[in-house]
Amino acid sequence: MKKFDYSLDFSAIDFRERPDLYRVGRGEQGVLKVEPYKSEILPHWRFKDPDVARTSSEEIWRLFEKYLDDEDFVGADMARKFLQMGYTRARRYANHRGGKKYDGPVPDDKKGQSGAHGRTEKPRDAEDPVKAESARIFKAAWDRAAADPRYIAMREIHRERFES
Repeated sequence: MKKFDYSLDFSAIDFRERPDLYRVGRGEQGVLKVEPYKSEILPHWRFKDPDVARTSSEEIWRLFEKYLDDEDFVGADMARKFLQMGYTRARRYANHRGGKKYDGPVPDDKKGQSGAHGRTEKPRDAEDPVKAESARIFKAAWDRAAADPRYIAMREIHRERFES
């Protein structure tokens, strides 16, 4: 399996036209880079409270199913990543008021990358029950997407065809 390729010129690539350039990668890699999917899904991505998270996850789920119906694996995988990101971001805000997990600024050479990068993790605050419920809503949708038989079959075909 090939790693997600951050060296690509994402501003110049339409991944609907060039699915051969797309790599699944790990977790949420590329979720805010891969077009046109980022622009199609991002406007629906919200996790402020459970009602907003439910509406958001349902709309992203609808897009996930549409991409599967269109046999558009890249779109389906991006929708799955946005559901995952809904969970991880809501969970971060549930644990850390203000959403800041690490102390200090991101080093200049690490901007745009995730991770601690040598910074210490802030202690967790008392859990925010509103954000925790938003996280649970997204987690259920993410788990459902990741276990979808059509999605799994399309992911295996994509990996065999483009990532082996």
